[in-house]
Amino acid sequence: MPRTPSHKIPNLANLAERGLADTGNPLARGAGFRVVAMTRELGLERDTVLPRPARHIVWDWNGTLLADNDAVLAAVNKVCAGFERPAVTLAEWRAIYGRPIIHSYERLLDMPIDDAAWARVDAYYHDHYRELLPDCGLAEGALDALRQWRAAGGTQSLLSMWFHDELTPLVADFGLAELFGRVDGLQREVGGDSKVEHMRSHLRAQRLDPAEVVLVGDVVDDAYAAEQAGASCVLVSTGMAPRDELARTGAPVADSLADAINHLLPETGVQSLPH
Repeated sequence: MPRTPSHKIPNLANLAERGLADTGNPLARGAGFRVVAMTRELGLERDTVLPRPARHIVWDWNGTLLADNDAVLAAVNKVCAGFERPAVTLAEWRAIYGRPIIHSYERLLDMPIDDAAWARVDAYYHDHYRELLPDCGLAEGALDALRQWRAAGGTQSLLSMWFHDELTPLVADFGLAELFGRVDGLQREVGGDSKVEHMRSHLRAQRLDPAEVVLVGDVVDDAYAAEQAGASCVLVSTGMAPRDELARTGAPVADSLADAINHLLPETGVQSLPH
């Protein structure tokens, strides 16, 4: 297959922040293969060209493997209450969510956010989210998807923007640690930026060929991070971004983790990956 002209590869920078880009081109690079979206049953958005069959999945955590939408919304509304703003619905938060996340809060609170205000946002949000985190479970089909990929011969790792020192014991408590070759969380005290540099570092640490990697995530920034790192992406519509916004990235969109795995394997069901 001819190389996709560079001007036809989506530039997701603005979309990653605001979800406003208008592009229908798949994230395609190099010689590739076609995965046909059969499929209303799989809920995939369109025929999509991926660079080559993926050998490694980088999983996102919040909103992808962890079903924490309710906790996220409650924590966001704790921020609203702290700044004497009205509460928002999940749909309203999804409509303004993006990274760098500080811009989402500026739109939410209708005010510029300086360092002092950002410290308040951070405290309101994370203190309340931590209170609710014990009630969060794995997303439907998460464990099956992880096991199915490993059974097919694939490798996988976890890359989260949640704090590393809190992420690793949480993953262990869910019994997932042995399923990942590497688990990386945020190493700083304050987050909210794009996943791009974290993705690049995550791949370098494992000496992975980005062309053989797919990131499975739930927000536009996941597609942007994958593109910038030279990897592919499959997005799930179960997290913090509206489905139509995810579709505008050009990445395939699945409505469940099972659909995402079926999209990545050669056929529906467990198959051996090429070596």
